[in-house]
Amino acid sequence: MFEEKLQDRKKGVTSKMKTIVNCITVLIAILIIAPGLSFAIERPLNTLEATAADITGTYTLILYGRGFSDDLETIAILDKEGDQYTFEPYAPDFDYILKHQVKAKDALKEAENFISFHYSFWKLQLSRIIDKKGNTIAYEARPLYLPFTFGVSDVLEVSYWFKESGRVKILIRLIPSIERTRFPGGADAGVGGN
Repeated sequence: MFEEKLQDRKKGVTSKMKTIVNCITVLIAILIIAPGLSFAIERPLNTLEATAADITGTYTLILYGRGFSDDLETIAILDKEGDQYTFEPYAPDFDYILKHQVKAKDALKEAENFISFHYSFWKLQLSRIIDKKGNTIAYEARPLYLPFTFGVSDVLEVSYWFKESGRVKILIRLIPSIERTRFPGGADAGVGGN
């Protein structure tokens, strides 16, 4: 009887040990494999500061937003013509305007006129959008607002994502702190907020 209990106890300890060893093995495998997978995770493209002198050539001008008099989700993208990339806002067609074959000087002027309509517009911020190799593939003309109006100058969260066939998806939204003040109660709260 005593030996049977001892055998049962040994079996229980052995199965618990196997479980612990298996868990440790899985954790070690994850720690070894996970860093290698980080290269497979898609990341948005980077932007760097630019000046008006940097912008040369011909562009497709993407004018996004300005759908109503107080529309803060407004930005202009200057997509270089003749390269392998095509920028596409992740939005319905009526939220943006495309103008093809616009010379650099005219594109920049039109972009600034487009984004500067808001009563709190302060200045234009130019950035260059770079691919994974560090090449400039487009420019972004973003409005900065008077900081005392919204608490910050830059109210936009914009990201650029590579897709198949040289397409670049543009995601544009307000930063969460501004979005909450513009739309009280959130998107599903109905009339009057919470």
